[in-house]
Amino acid sequence: METLLTGLGFSFFLYFFISFGISLSFSPVDNYLVNTGAFLDSTVHNRRFVSDSSGSTHTHLSSPQSFSLCAGTLLPSLPPIYHTARVFKAPSKYVFDVKDPGTHMVRLHFHRFSSPSLNLVDSRFHVLVNGLVALTNFSGGNSLGPRVIEYLLCVHSEKLEIAFVPDGESNFAFVNAIEVISAPGDLIPETAQSLIGDKVENFEGLNLQAFEVVHRVTVGGAKVTPFNDSLWRTWLPDDDYFKLSEGSTRVYFSGKIKYQEGGASREVGPDNVYDSARLIESNNASIPNVNLSWEFPVMEDYKYLVRLHFCDIASVSLGLLFFNVYVNGHLAYKDLDPSAVTNYLLASPFYLDFVVDADRSGIVSVAVGPSNKSMAYAVDAILNGVEIMKMNNLMGSFDGKLPAELVLKGSPRRSVDFLLPLIALVCLLLSLSVFMRRRMDKVDSVPWSKLPMDVPETNPKQGKEQLSSKV
Repeated sequence: METLLTGLGFSFFLYFFISFGISLSFSPVDNYLVNTGAFLDSTVHNRRFVSDSSGSTHTHLSSPQSFSLCAGTLLPSLPPIYHTARVFKAPSKYVFDVKDPGTHMVRLHFHRFSSPSLNLVDSRFHVLVNGLVALTNFSGGNSLGPRVIEYLLCVHSEKLEIAFVPDGESNFAFVNAIEVISAPGDLIPETAQSLIGDKVENFEGLNLQAFEVVHRVTVGGAKVTPFNDSLWRTWLPDDDYFKLSEGSTRVYFSGKIKYQEGGASREVGPDNVYDSARLIESNNASIPNVNLSWEFPVMEDYKYLVRLHFCDIASVSLGLLFFNVYVNGHLAYKDLDPSAVTNYLLASPFYLDFVVDADRSGIVSVAVGPSNKSMAYAVDAILNGVEIMKMNNLMGSFDGKLPAELVLKGSPRRSVDFLLPLIALVCLLLSLSVFMRRRMDKVDSVPWSKLPMDVPETNPKQGKEQLSSKV
């Protein structure tokens, strides 16, 4: 009887644990995973990508001319979604039903494989996501492997559209897979800090903006795959962006990350991001005079959301860690006290959001370092993760300065080629008009004087005599 009760108790505990774990995992209302160009569904990281040939009632492909393409060589190391592609020979679009208004994640998967009939390297096309210009003159990326491009946008309509427009030169576009997922409500908050030089102001309406994820890195740790992220994201190691290794230390944490309301949730950042970090530590009575710095290449003339992830997994006690945060060389946060932010709880994650402008350097820099309140024999700075997200410009574009109307015509490059000579001609005509106007004004402004009335009359013969006498 005791054994039976023990067994029942264990079974109940196991059931409760599994149910509790499942209830904690994020379950999006809108969750479209499309295996484009495939005739069968595929499973990647325990997620089923449904063939766009299955005739789903919630996903509609509108294309006057498209076909499925299979790679000439199937590489077992690649997920099956990259073995096929949907190729478009004319402007086409996917339309998704939106049941949960708000922020949505859109991921586009590209892999430029070749087949006996077509080489995807020769593609060139444009992509629009819900009316925003996402990509122009795109050819699937420059890398040999797959490329995933992620967008976050606020959707309040009942439909979300993704359009593919072939460029006139290549005559075809393609995509390997598409994800459209409704995001948790706390992923993008309403406000952030706008950093203009050394001036910090509130940025309102952040959750109404659109973003392209440019960089997502875990600091000090190993790569985080979609399998280990509740929103199926990839976090790359920071080694390629980290600029100072002298005086820094990597730290790894084997304890429990303590998520709490008001801080970062597991959807904002997974455990595998917060359980590693780089830090500056004072091992004697002096405080190191160094900063940890990272540099991220970006496209100039855009605003960027810089999200910095923090979790004090290194301090031995509360109230010992104080440091400064710098973005683009400017002081963004002075004397940051993680203990105060987390209501005095160690290993509790939080994040800071800053909106900054990218200058002509093409770099967004991030740094952390000791402050005037830093203490000896203690941790003096820490950083766990960084995300850099591009915001669309005033033309509604993530890639260029042309509006969607011109991109939909099929060739922004040709539009530019047409517009530039036209603008040059108008400027030339305006310059010519100004020149002629000034010339006429100059002629009109020549002083006029009355001819003298007492000049004696002479005949030609007298004139000649006068000239000969002068000679």
